[in-house]
Amino acid sequence: MGLLEDMKRFLESQIDDFLSKNPHLELQVIGEQLAQQETDTIQLIVDLQAQEKQTEQEILNTAQEIKNWYDRVQKATTAGRADLATAAQDRVNALLPQGNQLWGKMKGLKERIAQAHELLQTIKTRRVEVKAKAKAAADRAATSGNTSSWGSVNNYTSYSNFADPLDAQFRRWEADEELESLKRNLGK
Repeated sequence: MGLLEDMKRFLESQIDDFLSKNPHLELQVIGEQLAQQETDTIQLIVDLQAQEKQTEQEILNTAQEIKNWYDRVQKATTAGRADLATAAQDRVNALLPQGNQLWGKMKGLKERIAQAHELLQTIKTRRVEVKAKAKAAADRAATSGNTSSWGSVNNYTSYSNFADPLDAQFRRWEADEELESLKRNLGK
């Protein structure tokens, strides 16, 4: 087992090293994770809405049953059948807590659906942010990869900015900071 664990750690460190050298790829991975979270959240909303409809039907059925038994209480009382009226009232009293439980369940489902919708909006917003940052990082990587062509005097100005080691170091540091910020935001 130790060899497998060592191999796993080695591969993970190699992947982490590769991604740290290619932040646009790490952002792309984060974007794909967000896409999966969006899909999962949409499925959660669909499932919760199905549960909500089922609970709503159970509430309606229970309410109808309570009404039927209440009508029987009235009918038995009018007919002078106290024994039946009492038994029917006991049935109504037993059904009322069941209806209250179902109502509480419905309220909880509505809250969870609202929270899932909020989560979905947050995920969509973060996906847009990550996509924009990934594009900017990819553009920077593509631009820095094409710095060898001098072309014209105008290209020399932009080339000199990328050839500056301090500028390149700051760009890497800023990209790392943005990446860490995204990771922290995703962790919330």
